[in-house]
Amino acid sequence: MANRVVTIGRQCGSGGHTIGKLVAQRLGVDFYDKKIVELTAAKTKLSPDFIRSHGEYFHGGAIGHIIGYGTRFGSGALKTGSALTDQLQQAQSEILLEAAAKGPCVIVGRCADCVLAGKADTLNVFIHSEMSFKIERSIAEHGLEREKAASILARRDKARAQHYRFYTDQRWGDARHYDLCLDSGRLGVESCVALIAEAYRCMG
Repeated sequence: MANRVVTIGRQCGSGGHTIGKLVAQRLGVDFYDKKIVELTAAKTKLSPDFIRSHGEYFHGGAIGHIIGYGTRFGSGALKTGSALTDQLQQAQSEILLEAAAKGPCVIVGRCADCVLAGKADTLNVFIHSEMSFKIERSIAEHGLEREKAASILARRDKARAQHYRFYTDQRWGDARHYDLCLDSGRLGVESCVALIAEAYRCMG
């Protein structure tokens, strides 16, 4: 396992994307987040909008999940007739494996910690913070309305947690599954970047 990969799970509004991008820059390695959408669209011919809305978010009661329940990642090639959401997860997983084989990198989201388990030398990180921090950050960076921000962030995190549980059988954000769990609100983005980069370099 020559290539070391940082996987970053993150709560919405916690700054996980920014932290991941800065870690990749500091380490001089490739960065995969929105790029995964482009690669998946090219691989599957699914629309980027569908990939963005379903690639990490479980849509409860969606017929796609019901009819394709048996096609979780790692089960092989895409299957004709399986649900679009399962095809999407499978395609994303294949792209993550290709990225890890290509070279050291930082990957944000997409169940990367589980997809790459046993297949790459991973440093698994989870970024979280208090709701007040996430609200202020989301208002400043994404223009969310203050009155709606908390409910939007909570809803997105719930959908991410359900998606993660559905495809991994593990609890999203459970500290036992990560090497580092960092509170970006208390530590600050730059400190999180420095801690992750140092942990990366210290790994045996």
